[in-house]
Amino acid sequence: MGIEHMQLKRRLFTIEEYERMIDAGVFDEDERIELIRGEIVISGEVVLEGEIGPQHAACVARLTMLLARKVGDSAIVWVQNPIQLTNNSQPEPDVALLRPRSDFYSSTRPAPDDIITIIEVVGSSIHYDRDMKVQLYAEAQVSEVWLILLPHDVIEIYTVPVEGEYKNVRRLAPGETLALPAQIGGSVEVSYILGQEGEI
Repeated sequence: MGIEHMQLKRRLFTIEEYERMIDAGVFDEDERIELIRGEIVISGEVVLEGEIGPQHAACVARLTMLLARKVGDSAIVWVQNPIQLTNNSQPEPDVALLRPRSDFYSSTRPAPDDIITIIEVVGSSIHYDRDMKVQLYAEAQVSEVWLILLPHDVIEIYTVPVEGEYKNVRRLAPGETLALPAQIGGSVEVSYILGQEGEI
């Protein structure tokens, strides 16, 4: 007699259930987790490296300081905090630029209409961020996403979300300049973001 194959079913969670688990202390405080299409996952970089490496952490710190200076009161710099998407997902991007709100989103999580730009700093998790999270953001109609690919010294800029994918993708290398969204204005140097030569 052959071994019977048992089909395993995945248990998907709603955003409300996920937040109740967080409130109940189900997860370790230091664990970077995300709800992606109803599944609870440990953030890509943590899965592959065990912890966020110093290069990744330094890039997030550089971005935070740089963007805080550049945007002033025209946006809120949202660092490694949850955003709420419509496809049963609550990711935690490394950095997001949000439309200003007087309560700083204390009453509700930022939704796609609140998001100006999402920025993901990518080390070893390129496939997770490019194939999973970028598509997630396109489906939610997030207008602009930056992927900072540390191993390749490039930044990919995704714009014009249409039917679950970005129609416009650009790659910028050190020495080039990246324009900030129109509602913010100004630009930043790719070299500075990547931790090479460059000015704020």
